[in-house]
Amino acid sequence: MRSVIGIIFGNTRSDLLQGLTRERPIAAVPFGGKFRILDFPLSSFVNTGIRTVGLITPQHYRPVLDHTGAGRDWYLDRKAGGLFILPGANHGLINEQSQFNIKDLALNIEFLEKDVSENVVIANCNQVYNLNYRDALNFHEKKQADITMLYKESEYPGDLEERIILSLGDGQTVQALAHQEESPLSLRPYFIDMFIIRRKLLLELIKGYKTIDKVDILEAMKDNLDVLKVYAFKVDTYIGRIRSVLDYFNRNMDLLKPEIRKELLLSKNQLFTKIRDKPPTFYGLSANVRDSLLTGDCSVEGDIEHSILSRGAVIKPGAKIKNCILLQKCFIGENAILENVILDKFVEVKAGNVLKGSMDNPLVISKRSVI
Repeated sequence: MRSVIGIIFGNTRSDLLQGLTRERPIAAVPFGGKFRILDFPLSSFVNTGIRTVGLITPQHYRPVLDHTGAGRDWYLDRKAGGLFILPGANHGLINEQSQFNIKDLALNIEFLEKDVSENVVIANCNQVYNLNYRDALNFHEKKQADITMLYKESEYPGDLEERIILSLGDGQTVQALAHQEESPLSLRPYFIDMFIIRRKLLLELIKGYKTIDKVDILEAMKDNLDVLKVYAFKVDTYIGRIRSVLDYFNRNMDLLKPEIRKELLLSKNQLFTKIRDKPPTFYGLSANVRDSLLTGDCSVEGDIEHSILSRGAVIKPGAKIKNCILLQKCFIGENAILENVILDKFVEVKAGNVLKGSMDNPLVISKRSVI
């Protein structure tokens, strides 16, 4: 789409992911065996036809750059457009609650000024989904909106924790934005951290608020709701938000549900990631695998149930893995038992050890640990 460019805020923070985000941002956290969370918004942009994408990077940007490179695996290594790496604001200027800090955009204002596109699609990098934005963009143009906010609906107030709730009027106009605790329970539509905005309007907001370090675009929207044409577009697809260890555990386990796995990984909108040429998984004579998702280059000789294994995982005979997430190149020794555990990359569990968390509080083992 020539009239649209995209911006991904890849510098989202969360201190609730424990060791998983000690050396990497949420954007670079592995997910589903072979993906990174960044793959989901980036692939959604590409499947929409957006060929110019700006990626705002965090302080720990190395894992992000290592994964994306020049954008070749997403067909974004182009002479015209392509993937642009945009440095984020100073780490100390951003708090965990900030989603779309204007300071980030002010530092990269040339990216927006040099382009001639009419609209900008902006997304956060703390969710997994497979979404084509074409319907939302058509709605945006039909309404001649200044801003179109994407939302879902929930019947359960508990699902709206720390979400922004939209108060909607006639014709899907947005009349107010409020956090859950400020909203009556009758309000169900919640903002899913993605919106479409006119490029020239975005430039005006940046220039008007750039001197304030900690202003979020959403705050600027809220301040100007009475003068802007802000609409809401309903999305019915699966949106899996990740801001805590339990979120991460549950969203991964959602992939073991056939309907969600089909929507995220097997739909007509392809999910792209960095390509690694590896051999298929080896299953030994003693291997017993049930209701699990394994990527290539694993070696399995033990028992695996309702778990997700990334590339290069080694499971020795007698080992039992249940309700677990194993990231790249983990080694599980003979007769070891793991239940409700998340192992970061390169973790080694020696023979006979027992590691157990709970479904509500999974145990996280940090990268390169030896147990």
